Amino acid sequence: MFWTTDENRHGLPHDPFKAIVAPRPIGWISTRTAEGETNLAPYSFFSAISDRPKLVMFASSGFKDAATAAIASGEFVANLATAPLARAVVKTSAPAPRGVSEFDLAGLTEAPCQLVKAPRVAEAPAALECRVTQWFHPEAIDGSRSETVVVIGQVVAIHLDEAVLRDGMIASDLARPLSRLGYLDYAETRETFAMPRPKRPDATDI
Repeated sequence: MFWTTDENRHGLPHDPFKAIVAPRPIGWISTRTAEGETNLAPYSFFSAISDRPKLVMFASSGFKDAATAAIASGEFVANLATAPLARAVVKTSAPAPRGVSEFDLAGLTEAPCQLVKAPRVAEAPAALECRVTQWFHPEAIDGSRSETVVVIGQVVAIHLDEAVLRDGMIASDLARPLSRLGYLDYAETRETFAMPRPKRPDATDI
C-alpha cells in the first residue's frame, strides 16, 4: 500500500498513522490553576526530548485544560501511567467540564509536590515535577500553523517509589508502564531484553 498524506486515501476503516507510531509513552499530566483547580489528563503525544537538561513535552489538540493551566501557571507534573492504573488513566480522559477534578472522577489521591504547586498522583510509582520552558504551535510544510499546542517542561524534581527498583534500576516488570498504541489499544511492557551498543565503527561486535 502507498498513499500521500495530503489526500489520505488509504481505503482503511481508520487512519493507521498513530498505530504506526507506536508504542508511545503516556503523559499523565496534572496541573493546578491560579484558582486552585486541579486537572489530570492523559496525553499520547508525550516524550522525553533531552537528558541535559531533562526536558519532556506533551502535545495537546488545542488549548485543553492541561495545556492551558500548564502555560498559565508555568508548571505541570508528568505522572507515570501504569497497567494497574489503566482504568483510572482512561477515566481521566473523560470530557469533564472545567473545574471538575479528574482525580475525584478516577478515585485517585492528590499528593503534594516539593517544587511545583501542581499535585502528583499518589498511586503512580513515579512523577516528574516540571516547569514550562516554552510552548508553541508547530507548523506544517506550507507554513500554516497547527492547532496543536506543544508544551515543553524542564524536570526539576523526581518522585520514585523504590518498590519498582531491582538492583538499583527501574524494572519494567515491577513498574508495568502503560503505553498507547493505535485506535483504542493500549499495551503493557511484559518482556524486555538488553543489547549493548556497538563499540567498533563497523558494528561487528554486535
